[in-house]
Amino acid sequence: MNKQLAVSTAFLLFFAPILAAADVPQFRGTGGAGVADEKNLPTQWSDQENIRWKVALPGRGLSNPVIADGRAYVTAASGFEQKRLHVLCLDVKTGKQLWERQFWATGTTLCNPKTNMAAPTPATDGERVYALFATADLVCLDKHGDLVWYRSLAGDHPTIGNNVGMAASPTLWKDILIVPMENVGESFVAGIDANTGANRWRVERPRGINWTTPLVIDNGGKAEVILSTPGRFTAHNPATGKEVWRWDGECGSAPSPVAGDGMLFVPGGKLTALKLGNGAASPEVVWQNNKLATGYTSPTFYRGLVYTVSGRGVVSCTDPATGKVLWSERVDGTFSASPLAADGKIYVASEEGVVSVLQAGREARILATSSLPETFLASPVASDGALFLRSDKHLYCMRK
Repeated sequence: MNKQLAVSTAFLLFFAPILAAADVPQFRGTGGAGVADEKNLPTQWSDQENIRWKVALPGRGLSNPVIADGRAYVTAASGFEQKRLHVLCLDVKTGKQLWERQFWATGTTLCNPKTNMAAPTPATDGERVYALFATADLVCLDKHGDLVWYRSLAGDHPTIGNNVGMAASPTLWKDILIVPMENVGESFVAGIDANTGANRWRVERPRGINWTTPLVIDNGGKAEVILSTPGRFTAHNPATGKEVWRWDGECGSAPSPVAGDGMLFVPGGKLTALKLGNGAASPEVVWQNNKLATGYTSPTFYRGLVYTVSGRGVVSCTDPATGKVLWSERVDGTFSASPLAADGKIYVASEEGVVSVLQAGREARILATSSLPETFLASPVASDGALFLRSDKHLYCMRK
């Protein structure tokens, strides 16, 4: 078994057994890795070519679609001051809307105009979908659209501040939903019972704007949830929230870390490679590279190599052992979406709707570019032999 497969297999063990390998249960897929086990994906498309379906969405959103059991779940926000919150369920093969549910925001909706209230990506275990909005509204629906439970976190904690907008996504580990609420007000990360919506644990966090998503990793056979905030990197027991170890160093406030080959790759103003320690031991810095600043985008570890995308469109491939940049290629556009690795390729989507497809590996090669005339800030995902792209207006399903 190769190292990449071993890591992916370990991540799968942390999720409910009903999930299939092709499902996309959370932000950046299984293990938050930005990697999909899909084949024969398209590299070029248009409104007329290689498109399976295109569905108009009822409002704006930055959230990625999540996919399980042949269903795609996506969120949106609409109406005056984005106070109307939407959760939609679509059939993966046809794009047919199976159901839609709407909720009124209970928290503040004022934010930077670039973002919106449907910025966090939902999570699913195949039977239920857990949708968090930037208003601190958290809803659990079953796969048929029936309400299981609902939490107004702003109602529970009135000082929660949305400010420029919250975008961190929940992460599901077994029957615990790990919900990040780091902001300038009451700041915390909560482990919420996925069946009831009640808190299992809560960890106080530094007050400040932070959009990073919790990452669950396998460290020596034990699950750890990584919480990243500017200047601090902590690992916790996902069952109890108890801190296991910490590392004080530079971390970004928007991009999320990724794990691979026994290391963590921490993005920000530079990319840092940390070698995981044993037990409570803090990780060691293996290397740092200030030429690999990522802006809003998160890195990807794929087939033994690290891939990053800068906000200005520089795609880089780096040796994870040494930090040596093997190649860098500039592609057109401004980038907020994180890259997707699948089918031996790297997919990067610009805000302007241009998706560049590069060959994965130690030699640089741009395979194709395709353009759609809309704004794209959500990261691409792949499932069921298809590529899913979410714009401000539509959800696209591309397939050969």
